[in-house]
Amino acid sequence: MPTQTEMSPRAAWLLILASAAILMITMGARLTTGLFISPINTSTGLGIASISFAAAIGQFVWGAAQPVFGAVADKYGSVRVIILGALLLAAGTALTPYMHSQLGLIVTMGILSAAGAGAGSFSILIGATAQRLPPERRPFASGFINAGGSFGQFVFSPLMQAIISSVSWVAAMWTMAIATLATIPLAWPLRRRTAAPVAGAPAAPVEGKTLGQQVREALRDPSYLYLHIGFFTCGFHVAFLVTHLPGEVQICGLPASVSATALGLIGLFNIAGSLTAGALSARYRMKWLLTGIYAARAIIISLYLIAPKTATTFYIMACALGFTWLATVPPTAGLVGKLFGTRYLATLFGLTLLSHQTGGFFGAWLGGLAVSRYGDYNWMFYADIVLAILAALINVPIREAKVLRTAMAS
Repeated sequence: MPTQTEMSPRAAWLLILASAAILMITMGARLTTGLFISPINTSTGLGIASISFAAAIGQFVWGAAQPVFGAVADKYGSVRVIILGALLLAAGTALTPYMHSQLGLIVTMGILSAAGAGAGSFSILIGATAQRLPPERRPFASGFINAGGSFGQFVFSPLMQAIISSVSWVAAMWTMAIATLATIPLAWPLRRRTAAPVAGAPAAPVEGKTLGQQVREALRDPSYLYLHIGFFTCGFHVAFLVTHLPGEVQICGLPASVSATALGLIGLFNIAGSLTAGALSARYRMKWLLTGIYAARAIIISLYLIAPKTATTFYIMACALGFTWLATVPPTAGLVGKLFGTRYLATLFGLTLLSHQTGGFFGAWLGGLAVSRYGDYNWMFYADIVLAILAALINVPIREAKVLRTAMAS
């Protein structure tokens, strides 16, 4: 029986499924960017470093857009934000094939597409659902929604590669642009911001505070800043691999199908990782989950470096990394909600995603510079390991109360 809202189980599931479906499409568009780097380079002759910089701008803009759109969604609701995002994402994706300069790619890939995807991404979707679900259901909901994004990577990576190989990269871009418009009807279940309160329900922790007051309070909290530092590392890892895994596969003399399959496996295994992280976030301290996830990444990347570079190695690495890929999202969002409540969760979590994508900017950009200068990505993998260790350690001092298991009983 609901403890905080009047939402029925059926309505709750409809909200969660719609949010997961929207994220499946927007993240499918974002996480297949790397498949287009080489075709765009062949078509335009701009060079990997120049195209990687445009992709890096997109990583940053995707993160910067989320606290902005999150604040709008917190004030006016999510539906208008998602519709605007769909139009921006579709326009940027459809126009990219017509760009033959770095500036043009920055405008389409780096600004339009990225901002549009940010308007239909984690902070808006998880924030909208968290405001309408009781506390005990929020970790599962955030894990399920996050799994939707991973499913998008699993579906769209092999699909886009198949279209690129059989038709052209331009046709693949147009297909993705059309698919992004499906997020508009999917936004309908999110049309109400909150459900009617139930008599006797606890007040929100931020009641009476303005958005500015809550943001200032959060930025003075060391635990919130530690989350930002850890999430920076996550963004560095994800953006580097999404952008440059196809290049690493090519350097190793393997066909493009290996990179498409590996990206799909990352998405597939992160479905399990996201659901697991969401479930465990309701039972254990989330800071320890984050510590374990980042430490696992350091181990996985270290093992990859010493392994023979075969298709099987890439598939094993993809499965292992996939389980940790964006499994950081449910505990990070959960900790933000636990520390500051859900009233301004879309904004506060959006700010952590800005840190995530600042790391993403450097992961995508420096990867292009590294391969242009040294001919391989080894220094980037070394940086991945060091940052993962630091991220594991920085989560340890986060302030988090013990989980009260009795409160979870239903």
